[in-house]
Amino acid sequence: MDFQLIWRITPFVLEASLLTIQLTVCSLAIGLVVAAVVVTGRFSRITAVRWAATIYVSILRGTPLLVQLFIVFFGGPQLGFELTPFLAGVLTMGFNIGAYMSEGIKGAIISVDKGQSEASRSLGFGRFDTMRLFVLPQAAPLMIRSLGVNTVILSKSTALVSTIGVVELTYSAQRFVTSTYKPFEVFAVAGAAYLAIVAVISLTVRGVEYLFTSKGEVPA
Repeated sequence: MDFQLIWRITPFVLEASLLTIQLTVCSLAIGLVVAAVVVTGRFSRITAVRWAATIYVSILRGTPLLVQLFIVFFGGPQLGFELTPFLAGVLTMGFNIGAYMSEGIKGAIISVDKGQSEASRSLGFGRFDTMRLFVLPQAAPLMIRSLGVNTVILSKSTALVSTIGVVELTYSAQRFVTSTYKPFEVFAVAGAAYLAIVAVISLTVRGVEYLFTSKGEVPA
């Protein structure tokens, strides 16, 4: 084990980790918007909208993220648009994770007892108010857990954008391996960086979930 090498590359790995975090945050923001739109479509009374949302989820979940990334980045110019590697990665991962998040949100909403909605409607609340005041607060803990899991998956999926030239954590590690010929030490440092990112995400999710339950916004 070359501890000198580990000490020397750690600052550069940490710098690359910042780009990995940036990719995760930007993609997550897009994914949350996409998920909200898709879930709204899945519960729409218009059949065509429901089918469109369902087909979208099926396509994005049914094809590999790497293939989607190549289609957007390499196939984009053929269709008339050319994106930077970073933007192509963020958009592709955002729309991809949005499909997965929408399923988690939908499942959390469906898990709420239908009697809650029926009671709310019988009291004169509209469909929107029923969802906002009764269903969503009770579904929130399950949503948070699902979103947390998907965020962890997203943070690790950022490694795929190294294939289109984004100098994030994995790409940076690969360059060090090429120059040092010591893959064990280099990827061990990179793995530790990913573990740290995942740990922060997990702790954040637990904290948010605790805030919801401790304030009594949803039944325990």
